[in-house]
Amino acid sequence: MIGLIMFVSALILLLLGFPVAFVFGTVAVLFAALFPEIGLEVFSLLPFRIYGIMQNFTLMAVPLFIMMGLVLEKTKMAEELLESMGRLFGGIRGGLAVSIVVVGAILAAATGIVGASVVMMSLISLPIMIKHGYDSKLASGTIAASGTLGQIIPPSIVLIVLGDVMSVSVGDLFKAAVIPGLILVGLYIAYILTVAWLKPQSAPAIKSEKPGKEIVIDVFKSVIPPLLLIFAVLGSIFFGIASPTESAAVGVIGALLLSILNRSFSLEMLKYASLETVKLTSMIFMILIGATAFSLVFNEADGGDLVLEFFSEDIGDVWVFIFAAMAAIFILGFFVDFVEICFIVVPILVPIVEEFGIDPIWFAILIAMNLQASFLTPPFGFSLFYLKGAAGKLVKTGEIYKGVIPFIALQIIALVIIIVFPELVWVFVE
Repeated sequence: MIGLIMFVSALILLLLGFPVAFVFGTVAVLFAALFPEIGLEVFSLLPFRIYGIMQNFTLMAVPLFIMMGLVLEKTKMAEELLESMGRLFGGIRGGLAVSIVVVGAILAAATGIVGASVVMMSLISLPIMIKHGYDSKLASGTIAASGTLGQIIPPSIVLIVLGDVMSVSVGDLFKAAVIPGLILVGLYIAYILTVAWLKPQSAPAIKSEKPGKEIVIDVFKSVIPPLLLIFAVLGSIFFGIASPTESAAVGVIGALLLSILNRSFSLEMLKYASLETVKLTSMIFMILIGATAFSLVFNEADGGDLVLEFFSEDIGDVWVFIFAAMAAIFILGFFVDFVEICFIVVPILVPIVEEFGIDPIWFAILIAMNLQASFLTPPFGFSLFYLKGAAGKLVKTGEIYKGVIPFIALQIIALVIIIVFPELVWVFVE
């Protein structure tokens, strides 16, 4: 029971707002010191674990993909893409919202940074949508949901972390996530078009003053650069030319070349991207080190064995375990970030997955789909904070919360589809 008390104690401290990395580390030290059967000598293994993290080739992709996204954030590529796509789809009811979903998917594959995508789309698209009579709930929900597509559409930081934690190929996870990501995009677009058909006043058509030929040329010019980068990064993985880490390095070089071609490159921009990469990477790895200390003590207290015994012997049903695991991750997503869930909850589930003989790649995709909802679920969904911060007085917080509820439901539907049809995960995986 010591392990379960540890887990609950850490969760309570997280809900109280204490820094994540220090919560895990502090709880681990306190429980090791308080219980002689564990003892502080358990931490003699910690330096070797940390050294293993430092040598982890897979995790090197994390700072590289972060830097790629930050460089692209400053190239103005996303702004041009949004404006041209908005003019292309704006002529149909709900077309502007559809264009945001399409751009969100392209940005997810090109950058994968949720905060940048949500803020940028909020600043550019939200005022236009509100001005042309879009329902504020539909507009805010579309932007928040589209900005979080980077959590499931590769290259995704979530998939890299899950690949490392679950000891599966990150390249295979990237391939496996393609169809689930497209299903989610399709569900978003279908919902928007349905709302526009049922309530035309909530998503009116917007006529463009530009001729159709010029709009198509603008779209072509704005879409080609990110698509080339996506092909360079994901294509090199899918065709077996490079590992995810190597393709991340290709992505950084590609993003820098695009910034030069777009005349947005500067030493100031490079300094900004480098410093922010160091900050974000340091945060993730500090959490990882704290989680490593926590897992050492948790396993020494037989917490993992207790959970394994409960599901494999006391319950013994694989579908009950899958339902319980998905429900627990979904509920935790209301209160804690995906990083903590990946580093603390997922390692507890891995032995049970092995015990039941569940395919780890399929299960990892289920977790990734589930974790995406954590960016939208009130009260602590990060996309909601990004959107409100960028929107200011354009929309109320209550409208944002109401707006994301249908998209959370769509994410649950997508998750159920992948559970019922697991073969969808294997379309691109050899």
